[in-house]
Amino acid sequence: MTNSTLDPITLELIHNGLKSITYESYVALKKSAYSTNIKERHDHSVTIADPKGRIVVQAEGSFPTHLGSMAATMEIFLQTIPREEIRDGDIFISNDPHTTGGSHLPDVNLMMPVFREGELICFICNLAHHADIGGMSPGSMDGSMTEIFQEGLRIPLIKLFDKGQLNQPLMDLILLNVRVPEERRGDYFAQVAACKLGYRRMAEHLAAYPRDLTLAAFDEIVERTHRRMQTAIASVPDGTYSFDDVMDDDGVGTKDIPISLKIAVSGDEMVLDFTGTSPQVRGNINCPRNATIGAVAYVLKALLDPNIPNNHGTQSAFTVITEGGSLVDARFPAAVASRNHTCQRLCDMVIGALAPALPDRVVAAANGSNTSIAIAGVDPRTGKPYIYFETLGGGFGARASKDGSDAVQVHMTNTSNSPIEALELEYPLLVEEYSLRENSGGAGRYRGGLGLRRVIRPLGHTASFNVVGERFVHAPWGIFEGQSGAPGVFSILCDEKGEIALPGKVPTRPLAPHQSISVQTPGAGGYGDPARRAPEARAEDLESGKFSPSAVA
Repeated sequence: MTNSTLDPITLELIHNGLKSITYESYVALKKSAYSTNIKERHDHSVTIADPKGRIVVQAEGSFPTHLGSMAATMEIFLQTIPREEIRDGDIFISNDPHTTGGSHLPDVNLMMPVFREGELICFICNLAHHADIGGMSPGSMDGSMTEIFQEGLRIPLIKLFDKGQLNQPLMDLILLNVRVPEERRGDYFAQVAACKLGYRRMAEHLAAYPRDLTLAAFDEIVERTHRRMQTAIASVPDGTYSFDDVMDDDGVGTKDIPISLKIAVSGDEMVLDFTGTSPQVRGNINCPRNATIGAVAYVLKALLDPNIPNNHGTQSAFTVITEGGSLVDARFPAAVASRNHTCQRLCDMVIGALAPALPDRVVAAANGSNTSIAIAGVDPRTGKPYIYFETLGGGFGARASKDGSDAVQVHMTNTSNSPIEALELEYPLLVEEYSLRENSGGAGRYRGGLGLRRVIRPLGHTASFNVVGERFVHAPWGIFEGQSGAPGVFSILCDEKGEIALPGKVPTRPLAPHQSISVQTPGAGGYGDPARRAPEARAEDLESGKFSPSAVA
């Protein structure tokens, strides 16, 4: 133990207390946010970082991929900001992927230090995805963007609050560069409120537990997680495993973009080598290294020991090799807004590589997409601008004992689909259809999850929209003879011209009142030979009506 007075029971009490602080702050951010993207979809995370910048606790419900971004931001923060400039009451802000450890510009980090008797004890941190951060297109996620400057406002590490006082000129500058500034201001102050709540709860914690005991608990929580992750890695048979896959395209002309992975396992050591992956591309599917590491940490935890806590210890237990300037280690001025599509593919690739070693734990390819839609315009009811942004779920891969889940966010994209009621209440939009895509899951002994279909029409005005998807060309693969799931489909439904097919990445274009945008997300791959369809699964298929009898092997 790092401290003789830190017995296992006290450690557990402290750890659960810290988790409670982060979760309460997470809920406070969600309930006080203005945008549907946060209050309904829960696209945010809360953590506590120690004085060394290590993430010690992440709130339940937070994004696994945000762990990589927040860890990288804290590392750069402590390397950049002199300790004497970190004061009680400060709140720092940043978002830039190329200089401050961000993962993409819409994800804005806030960090608030907590002191006890003049000594820095920890940081209360949160990250929220803002529905717009400026740039060339509403929603800041348009697939036609080719450099970081087009994607929105880049915020360096800077004080939003200085000893408790708002830096009003900075806030004015941020809000001047975004669409719908009232909504953005509300989301920023929801983040601030969550920081301040975490600060108060941490002060209460420090009144109950001595400073030295708390710092010792930080070390022990991280170290125990590290050891547990190493033990989990040791359960994988020694050997070298590999997998190759391709992204559909980058949205601006480059197609069939290769990603290569080799995994070497020796005892409790694992090296994941992405050498041979495509150089970074012009489109915005490039992935910063911190997001790559976050995706790898998530999928190894999910495969090997799902109950491991999310903290620095998971990321320090393995080694990731990337080539600078590649698709999975993008460098300035690469566009990275749609990096989550690539992160999804990385999860599938790690699973695919380890399938021979862990056949009972792996799943077939999930929908492999972070299918996004942004619709913007002026609300004819109020005369005010609006931006509706959402990422939609799809199929989850089948596993060795169960069908894949339908219409869910998968892997490290831990959000919800927006309820129709909330969408129609907040925006001048009509949801004409919200359904499961029949037969979009790959056949197998256990079938892949189904994608979803959402059809949306602007009411009484012409709006603009853009959509970005993956697995719209290369279908999600099945595993162990399971069949592929259906790829995604975008289209415009016109009252007078019928259906107009669209590619998988559509730059911003008009959407008239007589038109609807149809989003059909990919399904997922099946597991096992369809001819050996599990009897209990066959009965469920026929009873539910999700499959026709002819579609069930």
